[in-house]
Amino acid sequence: MFKSLNIYFTLILFLITAGLSAQQTEKIMLSGTGFGDTKNWDFFCTDGANSGKWTSIAVPSNWELQGFGRYNYGFNKEVNKGKEKGLYKYSFTVADAWKNKKINLVFDGVMTDAEVKINGKVAGEIHQGSCYQFKYDITELVKFQESNLLEVTVSKHSANKSVNAAEREADYWIFGGIFRPVFLEALPKQHIQQVSIDAKADGSFQAKVAHQGEAQKLVLEVFDLAGKRLGKHQQALSGNLNLIKTTFKAPKLWSAEFPNLYKAVFSLYDGSKLLHQISKNIGFRTVELRERDGVYINGVKIKFKGVNHHSFWPESGRTTSKTISINDVKLIKEMNMNAIRMAHYPPDSHLLEACDSLGLYVMNELAGWHGHYDTPTGTKLLKEMFARDENHPSIIFWANGNEGGHNTDLDPLFTQLDIQKRPVVHPWEIYGGFETTHYREYNYGIGNYDQGKNIIMPTEFLHGMFDGGHAAGLEDYWKAMWSNPLSAGGFLWDFADQGVVRTDKNGILDTDGNHGADGIVGPHHEKEGSFYAIKEIWSPVFIERREITPAFDGKLIIENRYHFTNLNQCSFSYKLSRLATQGENLVKTGQIEAPNLKPLEKGALQILLPSDWNTFDVLFVTAKDVYGQEIFTWSFPITRPENTLKIALSNSLKNKVEATESANAYVLKVADLQLNINKTTGILEQVQNQKGVIPFNNGPFIQEGATNFKNFSLKQDGDNIIISSSFDKKESFNTLQWTIYPSGMVKMQVKYFPESYFTRYVGVNFSFPEEQIKGVEFMGFGPYRVWKNRMKGNQFGIWKKDYNDNSTGEIPFEYPEFKGYYANMYWCKFITKQQSFKVYTDKEDIFLRLFTPKKQKDTEWENMQMTFPSGDISFMNGIAAIGTKTQKPETTGPMGMKHIYYDFEKEPKRALDMTLYFDFTGKD
Repeated sequence: MFKSLNIYFTLILFLITAGLSAQQTEKIMLSGTGFGDTKNWDFFCTDGANSGKWTSIAVPSNWELQGFGRYNYGFNKEVNKGKEKGLYKYSFTVADAWKNKKINLVFDGVMTDAEVKINGKVAGEIHQGSCYQFKYDITELVKFQESNLLEVTVSKHSANKSVNAAEREADYWIFGGIFRPVFLEALPKQHIQQVSIDAKADGSFQAKVAHQGEAQKLVLEVFDLAGKRLGKHQQALSGNLNLIKTTFKAPKLWSAEFPNLYKAVFSLYDGSKLLHQISKNIGFRTVELRERDGVYINGVKIKFKGVNHHSFWPESGRTTSKTISINDVKLIKEMNMNAIRMAHYPPDSHLLEACDSLGLYVMNELAGWHGHYDTPTGTKLLKEMFARDENHPSIIFWANGNEGGHNTDLDPLFTQLDIQKRPVVHPWEIYGGFETTHYREYNYGIGNYDQGKNIIMPTEFLHGMFDGGHAAGLEDYWKAMWSNPLSAGGFLWDFADQGVVRTDKNGILDTDGNHGADGIVGPHHEKEGSFYAIKEIWSPVFIERREITPAFDGKLIIENRYHFTNLNQCSFSYKLSRLATQGENLVKTGQIEAPNLKPLEKGALQILLPSDWNTFDVLFVTAKDVYGQEIFTWSFPITRPENTLKIALSNSLKNKVEATESANAYVLKVADLQLNINKTTGILEQVQNQKGVIPFNNGPFIQEGATNFKNFSLKQDGDNIIISSSFDKKESFNTLQWTIYPSGMVKMQVKYFPESYFTRYVGVNFSFPEEQIKGVEFMGFGPYRVWKNRMKGNQFGIWKKDYNDNSTGEIPFEYPEFKGYYANMYWCKFITKQQSFKVYTDKEDIFLRLFTPKKQKDTEWENMQMTFPSGDISFMNGIAAIGTKTQKPETTGPMGMKHIYYDFEKEPKRALDMTLYFDFTGKD
């Protein structure tokens, strides 16, 4: 009996479930879902690689990445660029269960023109435009329980000149193919066609609902994602387009910080009979543009910390996946960004879904780049963009084209279509209350901030070609943007290097020279130095600079730069660390009470430190957000360079220093160590020990300044030997002194004056053959190199780095780079192929320069000044800044300007002091 009852209830449950399923929109995938999940279709390419024959291809994909056709970057002006076509065939079967339903054939994206046939009959007009979802009603064309033939002819180059102007001649890779999923959808004859939703922060809700067929009633239910119902509304229908208005009580609001989502379920009824049901993820939030003021989300004025983003993956071109999208959003949020611009076309749906659920403000963009769609084409594509994307709560802005690619005839259509009336911008133009000019110089921007009337929000700034831009200059820009009420922030260019796998060139990663090498991360999301600098500069927890002295009371001044989060919702911790400088590694950790600071409030972070805190080398402070993700870890040196030097000196042995002279040099010997120092110039000519010659020599040479050491003398000072130049205000105002200790330690002290009022860098240089270096180990800030205008993002510690010859933005895309400037060196161990030697200093803020990074290929931009002194290894009091593709270093802000040195009177007490201690003994 019980078995019979179980069968009965199982049957009832099946019938109920089947009935409900029949009222949902049903879906059959004809392709895969994206990169890593594809289906093979028959394929014929008309030109280029593997053309002229029927074979197969993975769908979705860009055919170039599958070994067909021709690769083209948008700037490529070849006559035959992008002219190949792809012919696709795929057979599918439709079950009888779909009879009496409306059947749509849906393409999520095709590059570029698509002519579609079902069983030899044209499905509809040719679709033109790459990144838009389009569909055909094929109800009358399909055969049930039989094989149906789908044929698609794809033209990479559009027959519509305006489409090519908007999409195919732009500054990015141009691909062809069915690059997004293809599927069939079945709807009941009476169904909901489209809903347009506006859910406000006050709980007010309205939706335009279009349906087909006869229906009497619409029921709306809103649930949180745990399934708890927020509320219900129903109303009778009149005609096929209805406006729903209701209010929900106290919804949790959506923002980038708290991306609270709800599911709105719309049910269409004929009496008590359910006809069709659809659901949409929504967020309750209000977007307001207040002219001459700013952009407000839920009543709060927002500073957008944004980045431009292309749909891209090296092995698949513009075919991506849900996993790629989620990872992209996570990486962007890891940099403490809160906004993303979809440059320069609508992205995959799953990227917008990730922005909805993880929390990013989105600028969604109708394609256009120095050219735009004609009005009929643009109108059709704009409607397709809205039909797919309009209900995403993450979308805060619409962009009508880019950099002159604005069809102004379409501006009124944005307002007509958008029930939410979100702001519309013209990137690189003054429009709609926004001034969005790209790549503004710092001073121009500041003048505009101070005197302009529009909201300042550059939709592209600090162009990140190779290692310039991005975080280089960002600290200056952000200080100005944060403090100025007319600034709404901006969007860096751009997220990732577009290095594409060239199937026609043995699989190399190609960025088309410098065109695609603009990313904060590499093609496979390798993190460059700018990634971490941005993370610190854009941290919503701002910690005021603090020097840790013996009087430190554990208090750090902080500011809450969130928009909605109280800092008591975050968590804080500290770590005290000894960095093996005292023969031991020791760590102490503890929690810090999170302060009750509302957005924009300043206060203190009080650390309850142990009594022996000042015996450690460094204090680390970590902040985590409400979700437990690291915001940033700051490091504060406790020990000073002179302390680590004392430890090195205290471990030294005692030997006799012997001094002799040759015709040209002083020859100094301590045990197995011998130094040759030129008697006329004071330059180190040779160093050798029991292991052989150390190829470190030919220094110190001053740069930028005169190496005018003169009149050297040698004297005995107790157990030490001192070699000194004499000071003369006109002829030898820079002085050099060498001290050789019985321990074998060698001290060099240079007191010098830069050669001019403005100087790019100041320091002393030595020669060292690059082919002899294996790596370095140093104490200071690392592991990433710095520029004068990009000092943030590193941590204080002991870092070991193996030699590499990597250039930012080029193969092999491995970071951190080896060569460049490093900040706040305490000591450095140089590991050569034969032995090692160490250099210490007792001075603070000394920069280490390791060789000169090689020049990237195809770098014709003179603004990209990777400026280094002569020589190979340098110890610097000041380093150079770096420019961007569009700006010289000095136009990125004060940090990008040259150093200013005021004292030209050549007073010895005001000279710069470079003091170094060399351990050439070869003993670890």
